[in-house]
Amino acid sequence: MKFEVARMSSLSSASSLSSSAVRSWRTAFLTLRDETLASPPPSAVLNLLQHLLFSNSQSLIAAAPDLPPHEIVSDIMFLMELVPTCSDAGDDTSLTFISMCHLIHDVCQRVSLEINSPSWALMLDTFGTMVESFLGKAGSKRIFSENAARIKAVMECVETVRRLVSVYHRKCSLSENVQLVKFLLRIVTCSHAELYSSLHSSGNQRYAPEIGKRIPRYNSLWEVQTIAFTMITAVFSRDGSSFPGDIWQSTIEVLRKVMDALASKSVLVEDNVMSRFYTSLLHCLHVVLTNPKGPLSDHVAGFVAALRIFFIYGLTNRTALAFPGAVQRQGLSSVNHGLSSTEPTKTDSGPYRPPHLRKKNGTGIRRHKAQDSQSSSDHESSMVDFTSSDSDYSDTDGSGKDSDSLRISKARLAAIACIQDLCQADPKSFTAQWTMILPTNDVLQLRKYEATLMTCLLFDPYLKARIASAATLAAMLDGPSSVFLQVAEYKESTKCGSFTALSSSLGQILMQLHAGILYLIQHETHGGLLASLFKILMLLISSTPYARMPEELLPTVITSLRARVEEGFPFKSDQTSLLAVALSCLTAALSTSPSSPKVKEMFLEEISAGFAGVQGKPSVLFTIFQYAEKLTCPTISFEALQALRAVSHNYPNIMVACWEQVSTIVYGFLRATPEVPARQWKGHSGNTVGSIGEKTLTAAIKVLDECLRAISGYKGTEEILDDRLLDTPFTSDCMRQKKISSAPSYVLENTKETTGDEPKACESGGEQWCEAIEKHIPLILWHTFPMVRAASVTCFAGITSSVFFSLTKEKQDFILSSLINAAVNDEVPSVRSAGCRAIGVITCFLQISQSAETLQKFIHAVESNTRDPLVLVRITASWALANICDSLRHCISDFSSERHSVVALLIECALRLTKDGDKIKSNAVRALGNLSRFLQYRSPTGIHDKPVNCAGLSTPINSVEVLSSSTNKKNGHRFVSNSKQPLPLGDSSWLERMVQAFLSCVTTGNVKGFICF
Repeated sequence: MKFEVARMSSLSSASSLSSSAVRSWRTAFLTLRDETLASPPPSAVLNLLQHLLFSNSQSLIAAAPDLPPHEIVSDIMFLMELVPTCSDAGDDTSLTFISMCHLIHDVCQRVSLEINSPSWALMLDTFGTMVESFLGKAGSKRIFSENAARIKAVMECVETVRRLVSVYHRKCSLSENVQLVKFLLRIVTCSHAELYSSLHSSGNQRYAPEIGKRIPRYNSLWEVQTIAFTMITAVFSRDGSSFPGDIWQSTIEVLRKVMDALASKSVLVEDNVMSRFYTSLLHCLHVVLTNPKGPLSDHVAGFVAALRIFFIYGLTNRTALAFPGAVQRQGLSSVNHGLSSTEPTKTDSGPYRPPHLRKKNGTGIRRHKAQDSQSSSDHESSMVDFTSSDSDYSDTDGSGKDSDSLRISKARLAAIACIQDLCQADPKSFTAQWTMILPTNDVLQLRKYEATLMTCLLFDPYLKARIASAATLAAMLDGPSSVFLQVAEYKESTKCGSFTALSSSLGQILMQLHAGILYLIQHETHGGLLASLFKILMLLISSTPYARMPEELLPTVITSLRARVEEGFPFKSDQTSLLAVALSCLTAALSTSPSSPKVKEMFLEEISAGFAGVQGKPSVLFTIFQYAEKLTCPTISFEALQALRAVSHNYPNIMVACWEQVSTIVYGFLRATPEVPARQWKGHSGNTVGSIGEKTLTAAIKVLDECLRAISGYKGTEEILDDRLLDTPFTSDCMRQKKISSAPSYVLENTKETTGDEPKACESGGEQWCEAIEKHIPLILWHTFPMVRAASVTCFAGITSSVFFSLTKEKQDFILSSLINAAVNDEVPSVRSAGCRAIGVITCFLQISQSAETLQKFIHAVESNTRDPLVLVRITASWALANICDSLRHCISDFSSERHSVVALLIECALRLTKDGDKIKSNAVRALGNLSRFLQYRSPTGIHDKPVNCAGLSTPINSVEVLSSSTNKKNGHRFVSNSKQPLPLGDSSWLERMVQAFLSCVTTGNVKGFICF
């Protein structure tokens, strides 16, 4: 009973005190409102505030939780409305503003306030005014205690706003967020000016962060900026895409000013406060750059100059740095050209400890003790500390991690991310900064000064920083840089101080990138980073003009990749994916154009050694053959087949020696495919969905196709141009070489004399084609997989006339019937398109063009495909149609009674196609032009000797008597189309329609071809 009485008495006493405090709050603010109604002078307002509120602030703060929130908000807004009046009171204003900030800050710590939009704008404006007052007067000549109080008040202003936004999850509208960003930029600008200008004005030229280590008030200002940048980051992450451009531009300018100040001293402080500041600043820059709203060209150079000093932040005083792989460096003299470097020793990892337990060590405990001795403002700002989850620690990051080292690592990571953002936001301006952030020499040497992005990739002990460096390099090499790098040219470095052309600098950069990336690929063990390195190498290969680089560079890339493929990868989960991407890189290296004479010599040495390689090492060709035969792993087989196809295309002269291996590999794939029923034609669609097996089998057939083209000497469609161009005006003296992408590259034949060891390629190919027709093609020509059938038909498009007519009549008929069946009877568009393509090629063979029977079959097959609903099929069919119209002049007289119907069919088909898309229209115009070379048109009834022009007018040209003759001098034979009578076309409007179609195509500007009627 006594206890209950005591408790009730205590509650009654507490309630009495609470009621008394509430009455004191309300009395104070009501009195203040009454006294200020008469607009007293500023000094009187200051006295009223001090007497009614600030002298009894603790009791007022204690009463806040018992008051309605809306009443507190109203009273606080009233206080802020008095700030403009108090500002005119002179020096006495500072103490009043300090007390006001303290009161509002402590009240907001205890009460959840709901602030509307007008009150929000008033609060931000008032706090901004007070902060400018504090920092403008917090000069170095004032006593320390007064400066500390002012800066603490600044911190309280920022903390109050931060708490309202984050702790109470206040949802701001776009306009309110804009006001918040403007306020925060105002805070950053004022604190930045105080940190740097006050030091210079006092004659102290020391770097501000160094001073901050000795004077706690500077630590507080750095923490103010840390909070401000953290809040700006949050706002831009949430609503940055909706901000107007002027807000984004203002933010960039403030960030540039702060970054320029850091770059001007090029000294970074490695303590707790500054590392948090750097990280918040760089993370803010990263978020702002992610969604650019204006030009960055004026800022790229300044940002890059500041960001590069973070590449080795926190690493300069370390005695040991991470280096990929604990193995002895192998020689890369062919890539480095004499670069010498010493590999840093790797830190002793010690006993294994799980990553999440490495934070709990003695170092961390001692650091926490050191942090306890910091100022109270440091304690307040600890809420914005960038703590980490266990995932931030990695087994590859070494042992003994503490919060400071991790925070410093995050600053490096954020700086690298900003470099990538700049590259993606303004790639054109960023290319001028390549020499600033990429090495031109000694890439494998640790640079404590003038570090580059490769320094981070090679030496940073923090795995995430190395991965970020790899991603940034990939972004730099992707996009417009591939064109920009084509001017690169490697030259030996000249004496120090001499001028270096941009092309030479780029050549040196490419050399160093090759050296660093190839070294990392040989020694790195982390699967994720290795995948990024292979991606970089892929982009590097595609961007490097190897013809302007040292001739040993490309062979070194190829042999290095071969060595890594042979070595394998340590983790089973990564073996397949990494091996596939490594083979893909090898394919890219083998596909570089123009072909490398050194690579060709390397292949010839391997062939002469029986594919066994040199010095007991497996050869590149042997490795490709080995992995292409891995039927149990389709992904690896596919990539190896792609590499083999690249060899066939770029180095065709060696394929005669490789035919046996290629034939065996392809036949192995065909025999390993499950037995399938014979392919039926239209009406039995089957499964047209691709699969891994279909994809790999198609790749094998494409290897067979490329190898046959290389051996046969295929150089493109034989369009029977040589003879007629001699009779064509303006072109008899101009013969242009055309580059056919589907034809193997024979550019090496005339660059060097053929060695005795080099296989004789392109002599016939008949033997290999016979083997393919008997052994391979029957297994795939009627396959159920559409991609396989299309690839098999495409093989016929690579045959040459010399090879075709060296085959037996039976095999020739087999090829022709297969093409016609594929073009007419297959229901899959890609197969019909491939059939039309092959028909267009074979039509150009001279002997075929003299066969009216064969051409008539081709005409009907192609004409039916010109009506196909798919554009892909119509494009190929129109191309074949134009070739047929060209060949028709050699056998038009053989059509006898069918001549009129055949020509009419071709003209009507071509005229119809001139109303189709641009590519189809171009082929149609070419077809009409080819027909016009040997056809004459009869004038309408009543008009004699006056052919009709496109406008219905007549011209005095008598040209209705005979068909033109053509002469073919190929192989010493002469063929003349000797029809002496004009074709009885009957419809004189055809000429007009043909000319109108031609003029329409020319005036559109989209038809590239030009045919003279």
